[in-house]
Amino acid sequence: MACGFRRSIACQLSRVLDLPPENLIKSISAVPISRKEEVADFQLSVDSLLENNNDHSRPDTQVQARKLAEKLKCDSVVSEISTGQGTVNFKINRELLTKTVLQQVIKDGSKYGLKSELFSGLPQKKIVVEFSSPNIAKKFHVGHLRSTIIGNFIANLKEALGHQVTRINYLGDWGMQFGLLGTGFQLFGYEEKLQSSPLQHLFERLGVHFDEYSGESFYREKSQEVLKLLDSKGLLQKTIKGTAIVDLSGNGDPSSICTLMRSDGTSLYATRDLAAAIDRMDKYNFDTMIYVTDKGQKKHFQQVFQMLQIMGYDWAERCQHVPFGVVQGMKTRKGDVTFLEDVLNEIRLRMLQNMASLKTTKVLENPQETAERVGLAALIIQDFKGLLLSDYQFSWDRVFQSRGDTGVFLQYTHARLHSLEETFGCGYLNDFNTACLQEPQSVSILQHLLRFDEVLYRSSQDLQPRHIVSYLLTLSHLAGMAHKTLYVKDSPPEVAGARLHLFRAVRSVLANGMKLLGITPVCRM
Repeated sequence: MACGFRRSIACQLSRVLDLPPENLIKSISAVPISRKEEVADFQLSVDSLLENNNDHSRPDTQVQARKLAEKLKCDSVVSEISTGQGTVNFKINRELLTKTVLQQVIKDGSKYGLKSELFSGLPQKKIVVEFSSPNIAKKFHVGHLRSTIIGNFIANLKEALGHQVTRINYLGDWGMQFGLLGTGFQLFGYEEKLQSSPLQHLFERLGVHFDEYSGESFYREKSQEVLKLLDSKGLLQKTIKGTAIVDLSGNGDPSSICTLMRSDGTSLYATRDLAAAIDRMDKYNFDTMIYVTDKGQKKHFQQVFQMLQIMGYDWAERCQHVPFGVVQGMKTRKGDVTFLEDVLNEIRLRMLQNMASLKTTKVLENPQETAERVGLAALIIQDFKGLLLSDYQFSWDRVFQSRGDTGVFLQYTHARLHSLEETFGCGYLNDFNTACLQEPQSVSILQHLLRFDEVLYRSSQDLQPRHIVSYLLTLSHLAGMAHKTLYVKDSPPEVAGARLHLFRAVRSVLANGMKLLGITPVCRM
């Protein structure tokens, strides 16, 4: 991907540097677009080739870049080679860039960016993601909203990359408030409660699904087996109060003591999480298990993973905790928001009011559904713009702005591009002339489309959605600027057709990225 351009550059570099192309591909990056000047399409950082040298023996990177550039030649793919600050820059033949990118976007559809050479050789893994995990005996707190949307994003991304993903909702139900005591794990009891809950409604807007619902009560008996195993290994200690503990430090450090059983013999969260992890390995034989919870549980999971290790389960290193920060200042007109249904109601109400005040709003078949989808997009983008670990200050006014870096703006851009296709698409979408897309606005969009695989790769490495969010917002701004100058209406058919292809490619990639984030794109608003 990057439509094969990266590999073509790597092949030429490999002949000069005497290195396999595979060793060079990830060192060649797409150049971020600039509003001030036209930039090259790809660059190779000379630093990345010298990373094995220590600082004292490193040659001047500027000199090295110039020497390397002199040995390279332009060809049918690369039309210009230049140097920057320690980089060698490559400009792709403009007509080839236009034709290849647009054809690739349409051909690959929802897989655009995912077939990249950046992902080649990626082993297909079995991945378990535990997220959402509310206590079904209580109202759903807004904290579960973050776990739900973050976990859904991670599962979506892993699935898109071809991994086998199992989504688990681990329901907190200790205490058995539904009269399930003595009946063991009864799935219908959970489902019945969930069907009538606002969280289930949220799952259906967001397209969130789970492959397994399990609960703490399900691991009550298995928790006793965990305690017996720890005891047999001489790791379980009884305190004067009658509780059972494990000292992870081995020297009595109070901060490293984990309590696993109360004095009355009942197990605690840590014991049940140990039992759940062991059970899931037996059931799914996972390569990775990811827990998505707030950062307050960081120590808890560190201790759980450490205990699995000392119990002899080497696969504990495959377990990963993805922590997130706290949302501050989320209030409705009635006051503090505590429950999810308050958030959903507030989203719907505010979005309907916003849409009613916009002059561009069209008559909609289902304004409630559109308001909810746009509102949830606004909420997700606000949440995903920064580092997941960071706390952030919530602002309803900022969330629902139709201009600027918001989810409303993304939805508005998608709807506007869809409308453009609906209006003119039938007559123009057969073929296009690449010479009609050489304006700076067109080239900037094409260059940005070229970068999508790198953005997906970065998010796949650190599980942070902010890379995709930033990319989509920039794409929407570029489309907005192009829409003002690259007219489809009243343009010659050849020009109109080419521009329509460009805008269709933008809408397709925009929709792909939004769906990965858990957003359902709207076609009208």
